[in-house]
Amino acid sequence: MQQDDREKIIRHKPIARINHWAVVICFLFTAISGLGFFFPSLNWFMNILGTPQLSRLLHPFTGVVMFLLFVFMFFRYFKHNFINRDDIEWAKQIGKIMKNEEAGDVGQYNLGQKGVYWAASICLFLLLLSGIVIWRPYFAEYFSIPVIRIALLVHSISAIGLIITIIVHAYAAIWVKGSVRAMTEGWVTRGWAKKHHPRWYRQIVAKEREEDKKGQ
Repeated sequence: MQQDDREKIIRHKPIARINHWAVVICFLFTAISGLGFFFPSLNWFMNILGTPQLSRLLHPFTGVVMFLLFVFMFFRYFKHNFINRDDIEWAKQIGKIMKNEEAGDVGQYNLGQKGVYWAASICLFLLLLSGIVIWRPYFAEYFSIPVIRIALLVHSISAIGLIITIIVHAYAAIWVKGSVRAMTEGWVTRGWAKKHHPRWYRQIVAKEREEDKKGQ
């Protein structure tokens, strides 16, 4: 292995990156068209899916595709997103975090990333359930008007929650230099890993040493 390659650590494999960006594309189509439904002044947003009429037809389908793609992501990262004592210590050092400094013995994901994971999971689950209730002409006729009204409220609140979550996620990725490259090219430098995710970095190094011993 070349020296340059030795300085790189794989953060996200190709299948994970493809899945991530597929979710992003579905989210953009679904969220933008949804905002067009919700705010009269943004009705022109519905043109993202062709025409307002076409958007009303396709919006639920893009939402379902987004949910199904996210299910893959949910189970892939599930074991890495349990909150532990180290996450609490990380949160106590919020001052350092805002300055983009090293803070705590962080594993593969920090508390902020875990928060995004769980917030997105909850919002998408609520969006799916409430979306089925209000989905005309397929399912809405099976529910009463009061239930549909509640579903509309849940759908709207969950959508706003998901949009805010994604904005925070995108901002954090840009704020921490090297994070975007991890999801576009799949790798981070050893310095980046050691600074932002030291416990994960030690695990990677230990695994590499074991593989080197087996190869000798």
